[in-house]
Amino acid sequence: RVAVGEDASALVTTPGATKFYRSSGAKATQRQRLTVVGGTLEWLPQENIFFSGADVELLTSVYLEGAATFIGWEINCLGRPVNCESFDQGRALFKFSLFRDGHPVLLERLQLADAKGLYSAAGLRGHPIVATLVATTMNRDLPELLRAAIPEAQRHELGITLVDGLLIARYLGDSTATAKRLFTMIWKLLRPMVLQRSPCEPRIWHT
Repeated sequence: RVAVGEDASALVTTPGATKFYRSSGAKATQRQRLTVVGGTLEWLPQENIFFSGADVELLTSVYLEGAATFIGWEINCLGRPVNCESFDQGRALFKFSLFRDGHPVLLERLQLADAKGLYSAAGLRGHPIVATLVATTMNRDLPELLRAAIPEAQRHELGITLVDGLLIARYLGDSTATAKRLFTMIWKLLRPMVLQRSPCEPRIWHT
């Protein structure tokens, strides 16, 4: 649980990747409840890695009240592509919800089971890395500004939209490092515009 009060601000990250190993039969559930009442929260955890055979539910709920502002991301790696290990067994359920003053703004659910979810056309089409970044903003010029900043070689891997005061960037590709680099670039551009603060990477990312 993370709670940020009126006129307060917090940047929350992790020292390294979160790893979900092969299940011996039990389901692993991680619930993350983020509440921001008039303050500012930057939710920037490092990637989640799901080993083949894992059985996991990852549930994230964001509750914003009043003038609360939020920038956050989740980066999920199915299997270990650098070791040529795919998520060919197991189950992963991802749920993300964001509410503003009790009203739903974004509700998402993605369930993957064994190789079918990873390789099907309605799934990830063989790409093991799926990631989402969201930020509260009403600036309609931001999507084009961010799209122009994306290196041409990665433009087919990243989509950006702005709906109902929420900017959403989605990555689907083959590299956790690329996803993190692109999201960090977007965060650095967004931070001065959304939070009126200059970008400063957490030192723990480099230790």
